Amino acid sequence: MIRHNGPGQVSFWFIALFLGMVSGFAAIGFRFAVETLQAAVYGTRDVNMLASWAGELHWAWVLVIPVLGGIAVGTLLQKFTTDGRVRSVADVIEGAALNDGRVERRAGVVSVLCSWITLSTGGSTGREGPVVHMASLAATWVANRMKVDGITGRDLLGCAVAAAVSASFNAPIAGALFALEVVLRHFALHAFAPIVVASAAGTVINRLVYGDVTEFTLPGTTVVEFYLELPAFFLLGLVCGIVAVMMMRAIFFADDVETALQKKLGLPYWLRPAVAGLLLGGIAIFYPHIIGVGYETTSRALTGNLLMWEAVVFAVIKVTAVSITMAGRMGGGIFSPSLMVGALVGLAFGHVATGMAPDMSSAFTLYALAGMGAVAAAVLGAPISTTLIVFELTGDWQTGLAVMVSVSMSTALASRVVDRSFFLTQLARRKVQLAAGPQAYLLAMFRVQGVMRRPDDERAADEEACLRMIERELFVQSTATLETALPMFDRSGVAFLPVVKMEDGVPVFQGALFHVDALKAYNRALAATAEEEHS
Repeated sequence: MIRHNGPGQVSFWFIALFLGMVSGFAAIGFRFAVETLQAAVYGTRDVNMLASWAGELHWAWVLVIPVLGGIAVGTLLQKFTTDGRVRSVADVIEGAALNDGRVERRAGVVSVLCSWITLSTGGSTGREGPVVHMASLAATWVANRMKVDGITGRDLLGCAVAAAVSASFNAPIAGALFALEVVLRHFALHAFAPIVVASAAGTVINRLVYGDVTEFTLPGTTVVEFYLELPAFFLLGLVCGIVAVMMMRAIFFADDVETALQKKLGLPYWLRPAVAGLLLGGIAIFYPHIIGVGYETTSRALTGNLLMWEAVVFAVIKVTAVSITMAGRMGGGIFSPSLMVGALVGLAFGHVATGMAPDMSSAFTLYALAGMGAVAAAVLGAPISTTLIVFELTGDWQTGLAVMVSVSMSTALASRVVDRSFFLTQLARRKVQLAAGPQAYLLAMFRVQGVMRRPDDERAADEEACLRMIERELFVQSTATLETALPMFDRSGVAFLPVVKMEDGVPVFQGALFHVDALKAYNRALAATAEEEHS
């Protein structure tokens, strides 16, 4: 049985339904909370018209609001986290891979609050990141209460994420596939049914509150002029792949610059988001479309209500604003900004393509739709779920080939430049290597002290031999992982390594790690992972 420690299959479906409802209500509640706080600070509750409304406010108010939001975020991070970092989707992926489907609870709750403040006070990010993390907190609580193993814990996490995404975007198919493709990173059949149940529950909750409507409305119908137009969508995909890479690189570059300046100047954690808020406020005075999720500008791009030069300038400014927000540790997600940038890039490309061959071209807004999916897919490293979520966000299923062609080219290009996705690159920058698959990260899950043979073991290593090796400084610490120990076996060629505990800088003998034991533990983990992913 795959589910070694957990409920039976039918019982698990009911648990998935419950978790899906909880996550769905949490997602809707977060959206309502953002709208409520926006009403308090900007004077409007219509998130789709925030940019226009902010453009009518006095410039001083537009400047001050993000600063106040940054101060609030920084204060929370300073008080309740150890590293001043907002948790995001990358941390949920890490929890699924390395922590039996659990995430940090204290830092997670604070991160949701910080993202709520950020999105409500001018931060240029999206709501899907905090919503996914909020759902993962619910899954962690359920998993801990049930005391389930890693397989069941990961399935619960997938259910919660699927429901949250579905409830946020009214996208049940994409929500389920997002959980499988991005978070769990496999399509095992045993996880599919409960995740679909949870995703459906989240969608029902969204439709009960907002009705069966799409996030974006396209003008009329869009039809691809086969077959002459397809090369243009191939080229658009390559352009979007380059833009996605530039967007990710800009965010990481900004983060490195702000981190270096913070260390050099000795700035406290709480001041970093405030500085970012000041920069955002300065930009928003002239370009209020960067405020918040950006659905108004995305809708204008999809309906063709922007000139080509406006689309280009807005895309550059949006990437700058997203980089400042994320580098300032203000919270929020990357998906909605990538949709906006993609729609703008696609629209600009469409103006050029249709202008060069108007008799052989479809509507230039179709390029905005394809560009939206292409940039988002490359950033998320999720071509399947992103393609579907674009269809569900717009309700336009007639343009599948154009979107799929652009998405495939953009993800193929971007994945060669970054570690598969924005999230996996984030983890790699924190020395958490998940992009290469289980064979790369499983070794980091085993502590030496859990695999070593203690001195009282009947198969223990010769203690005198171990002490001589310690004198030669050939040993491994008990707190180290097999990721550290196995290369030492390769370099030294020994059959075992002494395990020590450092006390006041002096190594104290604890036992011995045998090469064969380390390999057996690794092989068992690989076999369990293969069993889970192919069940």
